[in-house]
Amino acid sequence: TSALCCCQGNAFKCIKFTSSVVKDCEVQKGSCARGHFLHGPYPATHFGPKACVLPNPTSVMHIQDPASQRLTWSKPPLNVLVIRKIRDETLLEPFKELCRFLVEEKHLMVYVEKKVVDDGSLMRDDSFSAFRNQLCTFREGFDDISDCIDLIICLGGDGTLLYASSLFQGSVPPVMAFHLGSLGFLTPFKFESFRTEVDKVFEGNAAIILRSRLKVKVVKGTFQRNEQLLSAQENGILPHNHINNEAGKITLQLQVLNEVVVDRGPSSYLSNVDLYLDGRLITSVQGDGVIVSTPTGSTAYAAAAGASMIHPNVPAIMVTPICPHSLSFRPIVVPAGVELMITLSPDARNTAWVSFDGRKRQEIQHGDSIKITTSCFPVPSICCHDLVYDWFDSLAQCLHWNVRKKTKSTCESEEPFHF
Repeated sequence: TSALCCCQGNAFKCIKFTSSVVKDCEVQKGSCARGHFLHGPYPATHFGPKACVLPNPTSVMHIQDPASQRLTWSKPPLNVLVIRKIRDETLLEPFKELCRFLVEEKHLMVYVEKKVVDDGSLMRDDSFSAFRNQLCTFREGFDDISDCIDLIICLGGDGTLLYASSLFQGSVPPVMAFHLGSLGFLTPFKFESFRTEVDKVFEGNAAIILRSRLKVKVVKGTFQRNEQLLSAQENGILPHNHINNEAGKITLQLQVLNEVVVDRGPSSYLSNVDLYLDGRLITSVQGDGVIVSTPTGSTAYAAAAGASMIHPNVPAIMVTPICPHSLSFRPIVVPAGVELMITLSPDARNTAWVSFDGRKRQEIQHGDSIKITTSCFPVPSICCHDLVYDWFDSLAQCLHWNVRKKTKSTCESEEPFHF
């Protein structure tokens, strides 16, 4: 598999996205250290002449200079996955044009989803029928392509990038997204210049954003909350590790790019769930639900629910209540790498429902728990310009952030009304 590298000065950080593990290798003066990549901060470890932070050999955390986050290839990419927004006939010609360019001019192996090439309009296209046999097809949920894709190209809106993320539950190849959808917050490239843009990416040295994801587990039917023990814990009498939340059956494990949403479902009652942080009860959420989002997801459902918008390079997890029953319950941001857990409160009148990037919606019963933490497998999203300009341009163009009419100069006079 091709490697994605971020180079910085004399020392270089080489983050190899392989199929099984993330190898985070920091090399300087011949030394090499390996650990988990959490896309989190690596602060100063000494404070004054005597104080320091205890070393943590299990993880390597850092803040990368945004200007140094550049894409390069250890080997030339050979296999490209093209994802097209389905049920949109306006994308047929761009799709055919891109595939022909990649196969006939770049001599690459192109993978597409079977339901895309089986589209009725494409099947009736005689010019594409002969070309169709040169494409490799796969079916979601049946064929595993995670080990053979070097680059992903998306045609559509933000949903195509979310879908691409869901196909790779481990390491994710670099993603190049063209804006051919309705919103396009995550798709910075314009298709009119796709040949030039694709050539630039293949040459390397393109800016990238490492969009962190959430690793989510749904554990069924074993969590129990002892009110007396928790009351003692909150008073500082007992340690918090008396809660045994590791036992049970993991029924679902996912990598989520935008958000995990817990809501009240079809019930007319308010949802009532407990929120834990690293095993300690933080608060109970009473309202329509709660959103746990990545910085990428902060501009999606969380922003609509009143949360702040966070740049994707910031290592954080955002917790946003949905229509809370308390006016003082404001959205909060917690450090990347902590483990959040959501369970039904013991006195909850009804069950709750959970969805992951809008998919795989399911019911949560008493005793179930949802565990959420930062994933070690981010989505490397290729920038059109750079990771600062692209994000603020998306805020202005898609969300109309801080768009207002300019105040007229005092010397400008409007025409008087005539009666």
